[in-house]
Amino acid sequence: MASIFSKFNPFQALKNDTAEIKEKDPESKSRSFNSRREKEKAYESIQRGTSMVPLERIVGSVGRYHDFDNQFRTGKGSTDERLEAILKAMKAGRTMPPISLYQIKNDYYILDGHHRFQAAKRLGYTEIRSHIIELLPSENSLENRLYREKTKFRDKTGLPQHIDLTELGLFVHLERQIEEHREFLAEEQGETVNYKDAALDWYNTIYKPLATVIKESNLVHSFPGRTVDDLYLYISIHQWEMGKKRKYGIGVDKLIPKDMEEFRKKMARHKEQKYPEMRPKMTVFILLNVDGRYEQRIFDKLIALDEVKEVHAVHGSIDLIVKVTLVRDLLSSDAELLTDFILSTIRKWTGVISTQTLIPGISKIKKDDHCLIS
Repeated sequence: MASIFSKFNPFQALKNDTAEIKEKDPESKSRSFNSRREKEKAYESIQRGTSMVPLERIVGSVGRYHDFDNQFRTGKGSTDERLEAILKAMKAGRTMPPISLYQIKNDYYILDGHHRFQAAKRLGYTEIRSHIIELLPSENSLENRLYREKTKFRDKTGLPQHIDLTELGLFVHLERQIEEHREFLAEEQGETVNYKDAALDWYNTIYKPLATVIKESNLVHSFPGRTVDDLYLYISIHQWEMGKKRKYGIGVDKLIPKDMEEFRKKMARHKEQKYPEMRPKMTVFILLNVDGRYEQRIFDKLIALDEVKEVHAVHGSIDLIVKVTLVRDLLSSDAELLTDFILSTIRKWTGVISTQTLIPGISKIKKDDHCLIS
């Protein structure tokens, strides 16, 4: 499956460097803000305003980290009068001012508000209102270059969260989609449309539906090291930008039209985010010739497979007829899926002489409640 990406040249770039992102940085959770800032060379600052931050993402302290243990408790422990006063006020429902945080990539460090943070943890809060100053990393690593691209794209579009691509230089494709969507909206509405408004509409009506379909299909598990956003980009480029004809995924055009706006309209007809299934089923019949000494053993092994729905021993030129139901993802062909199933199971068994497959065309099944087959 992963070889499919080789057909899209941008995903070949920096292939060996991608592993750098996946490695765990032993200092990423360092409680020393200064050492982390120096390591990342994070000196350029951006005011991010006030928002809710998960407590688990707050990993250290600015300047006062020696005064707190690894649970952000002061040496005074439970006798800290200031902490007790804040706890009492928060329990009474008083609104506390936001704490102040420095952000370096996905981690946050407390500049002011240690006691409010500690009180929030003791009260079982999962997030806390915070005023954020982000420090952008300038160390020239692949991870940091990707992070800066993600941040630049989010700042330009005003989207609510990062889109997580694992290759450099690909956000231009998303920017092109947004610009095309902005032009479409402007023509449809008969007035100029702000870029960020168009970006948000693109996110909600085009990106999110396709990303949801990809996520619910579990397609990403077939591509180790890639993200749902990578697959969104790959599929959308092939459908809406390259117009490339494929030999795989023959049902893709029925689910995802060649025109981006047509896809948007199609998704709008699906209420409550119940989007079309991305993992269609295919039914095939496999005809087997087997060595008679192994027929019963092969019969039993076939019945034990989840994909096998029926097995019939017959008389004639064929020994066994097997009905199989396979589930394929959007990007694989019927032939690929069927070949992989047969080669990884049936053809490996002792006693199997030959196999032949039949893929039904038009099918109709009559239901007869009075007919029981044993």
